[in-house]
Amino acid sequence: MPGAATTATLRRDRWMILASLAGLVLLSWLYLWIDAQQMASMSVPVGSMEMGSAMAGEESGPWQPGSLLMTFLMWSVMMVGMMLPSAAPAILLYGKLTRKKRRPPLPASWLFSGGYLVVWTLFSLGATLLQAALRSSGILSPMMTSTSVVLSATLLIGAGLYQWLPLKNACLRNCRSPLNLFMMHWRPGGLGALRMGAEHGFYCVGCCWALMLLLFVAGVMNLLWVALIAGFVLLEKLLPRGPILGHLAGIGLLLWGLGLLVSAL
Repeated sequence: MPGAATTATLRRDRWMILASLAGLVLLSWLYLWIDAQQMASMSVPVGSMEMGSAMAGEESGPWQPGSLLMTFLMWSVMMVGMMLPSAAPAILLYGKLTRKKRRPPLPASWLFSGGYLVVWTLFSLGATLLQAALRSSGILSPMMTSTSVVLSATLLIGAGLYQWLPLKNACLRNCRSPLNLFMMHWRPGGLGALRMGAEHGFYCVGCCWALMLLLFVAGVMNLLWVALIAGFVLLEKLLPRGPILGHLAGIGLLLWGLGLLVSAL
């Protein structure tokens, strides 16, 4: 039966896409876990930079090419592990639409995912430069944790306020409902898949950039903190009441940041 065959094909496509995404996410988390273990196993004095691949080369300063390269690699891998799970529904939907247009969905979905990750790689470049600036100013520890109450409070308050801004809501709406982007801005071919993935990625960066900077509060390589932020992003995008959850989290972050400021007085 043609209908049954089509359903089976769509199901096969779905599982192949999910398997490829899951493999990439698992490899990313494995890399981060190994990196965190290397850092935790090294007992070094404060100010030393010989801690894990993310800190490689920083003994000569955070702006050294080797240090910047390894930090950039760490951030890039981290964004893959954190953001691909929440992008999976959009990637699956794109693959389904591609199949309906009689094109192989798996290569197109990979290209779409590649465009999405290019945008987060650009974000990783910005985060790398910010981390180097914070390190050189002395307000970020060797474990990549804020040592400044003012910095921590600013990041928390800023992220809390951003959760309520119209820009955040607009980006979240497009992340939660990518069908409008696909219907109104469909672009054929491989280049089109890359561009559409990048467009979806820009919305996701616009939605989540402030939350990602909270990694500096509890430690960029604190994998529990990383997992909590990734889990929140996933719930905010996928739950029916995700926007309400985001607003409540914004209030919590705002109160947390204000509490830090008050305690420092």
